[in-house]
Order: sequence, then C-alpha cells, then structure tokens
Amino acid sequence: MYQWRKFEFFEEKAAGRGGGGGSSSSAAAVPAEIAGRVTCCSGGRGRVAVGCDDGTVGLLDRGFRLSYGFQAHASSVLFLQQLKQKNVLVTVGDDDQSSSQSSAICLKVFDLDKVQEEGSSTTAPFCVQILRVFTDQFPQAKITSFMVLEEAPPILLITIGLDNGFIYCIKGDIARERITRFKLQVEAAPDGSASLPITGIGFRVEGQAHQLFAVTPSSVSLFSLHVQPPRRQTLDQIGCQTNAVAMSDRMDLIIGRPEAVYFYEVDGRGPCWAFDGEKKFVGWFRGYLLCIIEDQRTHKGTLNIYDLKNRLIAHSMPVGDVSHLVCEWGYIILIMADKKILCIGEKDMESKLDMLFKKNLYTVAINLVQSQQADPASTAEVLRKYGDHLYGKQEYDEAMSQYIHTIGHLEPSYVIQKFLDAKRIYNLTNYLEKLHDRGLASKDHTTLLLNCYTKLKDVEKLNDFIKDEDGIGEIKFDVETAIRVCRAAGYHEHAMFVAKKAGRHELYLKILLEDLGRYDEALQYISSLEANQAGLTVKEYGKILVEHRPAETVEILLRLCTDVGDPTTRRGSNSMHLLMIPSPMDFVNIFVHSPQYLMEFLENYIKAVKDSPAQTEIHNTLLELYISNDLSFPSISQENGFENHNIKETEGKETANGYGYESGTKEKANVGKEDTKLSKNIVDRRRKGLALLKSAWTSEMEDPLYDVDLALILCNTHAFKDGLLFLYEKLKLYKEVISCYKQAHDHQGLIACCKKLGDSSQGGDPSLWGDLLKYFGELGEDCSTEVKEVLTYIEKEDVVPPIVVLQTLSKNPCLTLSVVKDYIARKLEQESKLIEEDRKSIDKYQEETELMKREIEDLKTNAKVFQLSKCTACTFTLDLPAVHFMCMHSFHLRCLGDNEKECPECAPEYRSVMEAKQKLEQNARDHDLFFRQLRGSKDGFSVIADYFSKGIVSKTTVPPENGR
Repeated sequence: MYQWRKFEFFEEKAAGRGGGGGSSSSAAAVPAEIAGRVTCCSGGRGRVAVGCDDGTVGLLDRGFRLSYGFQAHASSVLFLQQLKQKNVLVTVGDDDQSSSQSSAICLKVFDLDKVQEEGSSTTAPFCVQILRVFTDQFPQAKITSFMVLEEAPPILLITIGLDNGFIYCIKGDIARERITRFKLQVEAAPDGSASLPITGIGFRVEGQAHQLFAVTPSSVSLFSLHVQPPRRQTLDQIGCQTNAVAMSDRMDLIIGRPEAVYFYEVDGRGPCWAFDGEKKFVGWFRGYLLCIIEDQRTHKGTLNIYDLKNRLIAHSMPVGDVSHLVCEWGYIILIMADKKILCIGEKDMESKLDMLFKKNLYTVAINLVQSQQADPASTAEVLRKYGDHLYGKQEYDEAMSQYIHTIGHLEPSYVIQKFLDAKRIYNLTNYLEKLHDRGLASKDHTTLLLNCYTKLKDVEKLNDFIKDEDGIGEIKFDVETAIRVCRAAGYHEHAMFVAKKAGRHELYLKILLEDLGRYDEALQYISSLEANQAGLTVKEYGKILVEHRPAETVEILLRLCTDVGDPTTRRGSNSMHLLMIPSPMDFVNIFVHSPQYLMEFLENYIKAVKDSPAQTEIHNTLLELYISNDLSFPSISQENGFENHNIKETEGKETANGYGYESGTKEKANVGKEDTKLSKNIVDRRRKGLALLKSAWTSEMEDPLYDVDLALILCNTHAFKDGLLFLYEKLKLYKEVISCYKQAHDHQGLIACCKKLGDSSQGGDPSLWGDLLKYFGELGEDCSTEVKEVLTYIEKEDVVPPIVVLQTLSKNPCLTLSVVKDYIARKLEQESKLIEEDRKSIDKYQEETELMKREIEDLKTNAKVFQLSKCTACTFTLDLPAVHFMCMHSFHLRCLGDNEKECPECAPEYRSVMEAKQKLEQNARDHDLFFRQLRGSKDGFSVIADYFSKGIVSKTTVPPENGR
C-alpha cells in the first residue's frame, strides 16, 4: 500500500450549513430531537432516514436538521431502507407484543408522500402495510441483514438475512398484500457446525435476470432468482463480517477482509486489492472504494478513499468510532457512535488538477480526468499543460504526442507556432498529418503541410498524402489549396492527381493547359467527361484551346451541342433532351479572338440541327460575322505577323547592302496580295450573308429566324446594299427600296424595281411611280429616256394625273417638251372623249328628270281616270268593291287580301328601291367604308362625287348634341 500515492481530493464539509463548501472544525451532530441510539440509517430522495432503538424514525434534510420524526415501532427499529423510485420507507423493527404466540418483529411500509396528523406537534407518514416477518413456515431467528429491490413498482423484493444461514424473501405488491414468500439457504459451515449468519446481501440485475449475492463469514454464494426454484452456486469459501459488504456501480460484490478487499462477479472472484487492516466498513462512492480500517493496536479508525483505476489514495483521514456509513447529496456521511456526523465531499476537478500540476504529476492528472469521464475540453487542457511541460524540458517528441491528443479541442495554431522552427519540422509534419486524418485541417494547414513535404523533399510522404493509398478513401484536405501549393512547387503530376480524384475537372485542365501546355491531352480528357462537365470546362478554357487547337475544339463543341457521338441519346424535335444539351451560344465568348472558327462552328451546327431553341441568336451571330467588314482571320493575322517580321528583317539587310528599292517592291507586292485575299473573303462572306437572310425568311415563313431590326442595323452600318434591299422588300418598305436605288444613282434598277413593286395587281404600291417621277423631275440632268419609260407605265396604270406629271417634270431644266408631248396629246384626247360622253349622259339624265317632274306634277294637279274593266290579279270582270292604285292597276278587294295599301304588282320594284335607299343611307353613316373606298380608289374625287350623286352625303343629318 505504501506504493500508492496519497492525495487530498476530498475534504470535510460544513454539514451544519448544508454541506456548502469549505472545511469546518466542528462536525455536525444528530439533532437533539432524536433521543435514542441510532441503530440503522438509509439515504435516498434527498433525505437521510435514521432509525433508533426507541422505535422512532427521523428524516434529516441536507443541513442535518430534523424534517420530522415519527414512532415507527414500539420498541426498536432494526433495519430501514428508503426506496429510490417511490417515496416509500420500508422498516423492520420490534413492536414488543405481549402475546407469546406471535413474533414481535414486523415489517412496515410507510408512504412518505401521505403524512397524517397526530395531534398538533408531530406528524407521521401513512403506514400502508404491516407484515409479520416470522410465521409458522418461517421460524423466528435473529435478523443480520436486510435489503429491498425495486423490481417494477409497486412490485418489491424484500430479502431478510438471518443468523441461521437462511434468507427470507417477500415478493409482490406489499401495499395490497399480494405477496409470495420463499426462503433461501446457504450451505452449512465446512466444519459441520451450525450455519453461519448472513452478513451481507447484494442484488445484481441484468434485464430480466435477478441474482442475489449472499455473504457469510466463511462463504460467498450467488442465487439465481429468475430460475424456479432459485439456483445457488458458491463463488468463494471466504467471507466477511457485517458492514464489510457493498455493491459497486458495475453491480459487482465487494467484501472487505483484514488482508484485502475482494470483488466478485457472477462467475466468481474478480480483482483483489491488498489493503491491510480490519475493514469495519466498506462502501462505494462515485467510482471510489471506501474503507474504514481499524488499527488493531490503537483501535483507531482511518477512512481511506481509493481510486482503483488510477491506483491512488484519493483521501485518507482518521475517524472516530463510526457506527454508520451512508452516501447522499454527493457526500460521504459518517455517523459516529457519539451521534456526531462527519460529512466528506469531493473537491472539484479544477482543485484536484491544480494540486497535481503543482507537483508536476501530469500523468496522474490525465488518468484522473479520463477515469472520471471529464468533458473532452477539460481533458485536452490537461494534455496541453503536459505538452507545455515536456516542451519546456525540450522533450519535443513526447510533447508532440500529447499535443496530438488535443486535436479537436486545442487551437492548432498554438501548437504550430511552437514547432515552426525548421529543426522541429518533423514534429510539425506529424501534427499536421493528424489534423488532416481527423478532418480538422483548414486551407492554411494543408498549405503548411505540403510546404513541409516539399521542403523536406519527401516525395514518398507527399505521394502517400496526395494519393491516399492509391486513391482509396476520401480526400481529407482542401483540394484547391493542395493543387495551388503543388503547382507552385512544381509538382504538377500530384496536382493533377488531386484534381482528377476530386472531380475538379477545371483545375485539372488548368494545369494541363497553363502549366504543361499539353493541349491534345486536354482535348482527350474533355472528350472523356460527361456532357455537362465537358461543357463547363470548355467554357472555362475554350479560349486557350481555340488559340492552339481550333479545329479539334470546334469538333468537340459540335459533339456536345448536337449529340452526334451518342446515337442512343440523339434528340428528336419534340424531345425534352433538347433543353438539356448545351446551346452553341454558351460558347461564343471563347471565339472572341477567332471569329473565323466561330463562323465555321455555327455553320456546321445549323446544318446538323434545324430546330434549336437558340436558332434566332445563332442566325443573328452568323449575320454579324458575314456582314461585318473588319472580320480578322487568325490565319491571316499570323501570316501577316510572320511576313511583316520577315519583311522588316529582310528590309534591314537589303538596305544595308544597297538593295532597299527591291525590298520595298516586294513589300508592296505582298500587301497587294493580302488586300486581294481580304476583299475576296469579304465578298464570300456577304454572299453567305445574303443567302442566310433569304433561307431564314422564305415566303412560307411568317416570321424570320433572325432579328429583323438587328439585321437592318448590320446591313445599314456596313453598307450591305443587297441585304437592305431584301429586308425592305420583305418588310414591304418599298419606298426605302427606292431610296436605296436613288442613293446608288441606279436608274435602270429604279425602273425595274418599280415594275416589280409598283404593280397593284401583284399587291404592289402604284404610288412608287409618282416617287420615281418626282426623283427624275428633281434630278437636274437629262434623263429623257428614263422619263419616257416611266410615263408609259404611269399612263398604263393611271396613277398620276397629267397636271401633276407636268408640274413635276417642269422642275428639271434639262427636259424638253418633246418628252411629254405624245403623253399629253394622248391624255387630252382621252379627256375630250370622256367629256363628250359625260355631256351625253348629262343630256339624257336631264330629259329623264324633266319627264319625271311632269309626271309628278300631273299626278298632283289632274284627276286620274281608271278605265280597267278587269281585275289585274284574277282577270275577271271588275265589280264592286274594287280598289284602284295610282299606278293604273285595279283589283277586287277580295283579291288584295290583307295588303290593301300597296299594289301587288308594283310593290316588289318599289321595295327594292326603298331597300337600296336605306342601304345607301346606312352606308353614309359607315365612315370606315367610305374611307376604305376613298383610299382604295385611284380617283378619290369620283368616290366623293358618287356619294353626292346618290344623295347620301347631302341627306346625312348630324344628331344634335345634348338634346339641342
């Protein structure tokens, strides 16, 4: 025992103040209200119950004050136990019965939640049941031990150990007296004498298995109560005296003997701890073994508190004559024979650690916090201090082993800063590796570790860290940081491995393209990726690929955008897969310096895909490429740069040799070839542009496949006449078409355009001839031939009055009268004929009008004689009653029927006339119809005259406003 270190991890508490901290020179005492000698005690549910030899039971609070006391038994309380699950107190005591036929020993169950009044000064809990311990089947003997097991409330298992080696068991609902009794017997003494007393009892519960330890002075037995009948087995042939039996928190039996303390499990004896001295009391408190050992020479007791896990004595102090030991409120409570109470509490962890740190007992401190299951932060703090201690002693390897255990709780920078010295780079590398293994490394830690590897030139460790057992397992570091450091140190293969394993394709390609320049390998890698990933990587590094491998890049883009490489996923026009394929417009920006390959890419795409969602943007982009004047081709740019460089060198040499003139001649020749080639390219592109304008807006299409406004702006900006003419014609902007020819001073084109667009029978605009005539009239040069041709079509279509023709052409001083002489003569002759015909019509209408007037006057002034003798309807002789009409028709009244106000013969003609009149009046109110006829007629005046001639306009009345 002298090898065990002694510490003062416990201290005596001021029990009189409720155990609240600090030591006290004067111990507490059992309250004076408890007059009898304390025979038993029990803790539980925040109170300590003490039983006395006068039959009273007192309940003490945390300050060891009497909460209340009551008379439990008449004579003496032998044993008691407070239950944990229910606020119930079970007692065994002597009631001094006068009858000699029944035993005086009774078992009582008190419900502490139900307190009944007994007078004005005392209170007593309600006694729910009283049982006789001894009966005829269970003979009386001296009780030596007592324990209650709460199986499942209200079911209790009460065990009573006797001095004759028997254990009486009472099981069931004690309050309702639904119980069963049975007894257990340990084996007789080895020498054949009477059985030895039961000195200790302990329960072990594992699920449904209930086992009972029974201790005598010479044996340890185990009863299996879940087996019927209960099975007994002897665990050992040694025992102990009363009060030297306890149960650990792992439900192991503990017995104390003079030579040692023994632990027992269900299969026999377990650990044995050799502590000399008579064990008056044995207990268990929060993982500590409690032993009150009596010195045989001085007969003084000593309380030793053992930490068995760490092999140390947590506390040792002399105590007097202890009668009872109980644990409650987190304290060890000793009740002395003189009724004094000693309360011993454990110091807090910080105090214990400070004590150990002052003695540099860091190993003990670590074991202590680990055995008491302290929080990880506290454990890490102890490890840190131990590491600091070792570091101060320059034991760097041992210090690092402690710091490694603090990972996850101690800030890594604290450790890293200590080992940044280059001499300790190996320790720092070890620490950083552990950080990464536990997934707690940051980007900076990864950078530092990789720098350590590169500084040490330890390629093997770098491979292990980067490749992680040939790529098996998850990456435990920041990918981007590892790649950045490896690239900076020149370990490109390692950086590529990390990028590929992490699926960071863009970083993998960045290394291939920017660091290694392996463009073919990069293209092959992109081809192996899925469509989405390949699209993202091409967007990122497409400019570099187009610059060095343009044709191959275009081929990859076509596969991505058209699905030509995978026939199983080739889309249809109505497939949803269409929306999942990258759009060509997503890759336009990578051709910013290579528009020729962009043009090639888009041309091949529209050949392969006819129903792209982005076809409008594609056609717009192609039009811009076709129509622009300053498209720079990479091949020409490179060729120019190469040739110009050679030219400068050659020029310098030849000038030095006196041949400067010849050099200049060659340079001019080269520039001329380049200009010719560039002009040819512009012509070819514009030819493609015009073809695209026409193919993307055919006559069958209602809307074009490009933005018309953008196309107009492009054609106008780059003076693309053919494109403008096509667009104006498709948009029916005929006057703008004419304007284009006017600006070009193309007279024949003007006339041909008017022939095509001015034909009203084909939906053209005849007013174009008037604009053309006005143009020639204001031209200021001799254009007689063109004017004559124009006049021929104007006369044919009759779109411009002759007076307007004369007024327009008179503005051109270069035109003579001979140009319009024939035209005017023909027009005058036509007008004369029309005038003559109009005069004849006027005379005819005037004669008819006069005749109608005379008839109307005659009807108004003269009598009408009706001489018809036959009915017009039935042709029979006319008799009365008869009806005569002013139209000279006569009818029988019976032949007219209900229609006797109008002539049946003349009514249809009259009705048609009235309907026509009503229709004309209705048309007079239809302003839209009037203006449509006015706009659609060649001669608007004739339309207005026609309305007046029919009396429509003159008879139209305007309703008064506001009823006035």
